[in-house]
Amino acid sequence: MRILVISDLHANLAALEAVLADAGEVDATWCLGDVIGYGPDPNEVVELVRTIPSLTCVLGNHDVAVLGQMDDAVFNTEARRSLLWQKKQLTDGNKGYLENLPQNALVLGDVTIAHGSPRDPVWEYILNTLVARLNFQGFETSYCFVGHSHIQCMFQLDLIKDRVSLEIPKVGQTLALTPRAILNPGSVGQPRDRDPRAAYAIFDPEAGTWEPRRAAYDIFAVQERIRAAKLPEKHAARLAEGW
Repeated sequence: MRILVISDLHANLAALEAVLADAGEVDATWCLGDVIGYGPDPNEVVELVRTIPSLTCVLGNHDVAVLGQMDDAVFNTEARRSLLWQKKQLTDGNKGYLENLPQNALVLGDVTIAHGSPRDPVWEYILNTLVARLNFQGFETSYCFVGHSHIQCMFQLDLIKDRVSLEIPKVGQTLALTPRAILNPGSVGQPRDRDPRAAYAIFDPEAGTWEPRRAAYDIFAVQERIRAAKLPEKHAARLAEGW
């Protein structure tokens, strides 16, 4: 069984299309939130997401903010500017679709999925082993998949040594998973680990494997769309270097 795990699409249609093409045939898709925010294609990305078969999706902080369910003052100036623009762009139909998605963490078999963390599904970042350790207490499944940080990584809890380790897996490496672990597929639409290619992962629950992957796309074209929409230059510039 092949499950496509994606997160932080951030209104980047070209990146999402590249990931879907690169992943090939899958049995299900799990989206960890932030369908919109930052990028130039909010409606197009939501509409494509709506067509993905066997999809399970939770909301991220940018999604919640665009829906008016979070104070956008908590975002930095550039992010807030993009959010305000996307609020105006989003159609009623696409807004309604997002409004029906859950903000809470979901349990799917032996996996918990959330945007930020199981403790704080919308907002908390899991960036280090200390925060990861605290979050292992927040879910009961063997694995938890999160996004939000835009960094492809894995936190592993050694149950014998009671130690949490951080691993940055190699792209294309198939990892044999052992309970318990918190895994991040990285960001489709705005990677922040110095690799500008769209990031995602393939999870096989039957084989117990996780494969972090990357897909190249036309970054320049997306940058031009960001500039044409008069969105912050920072959001265009960072795509080329993955920061």
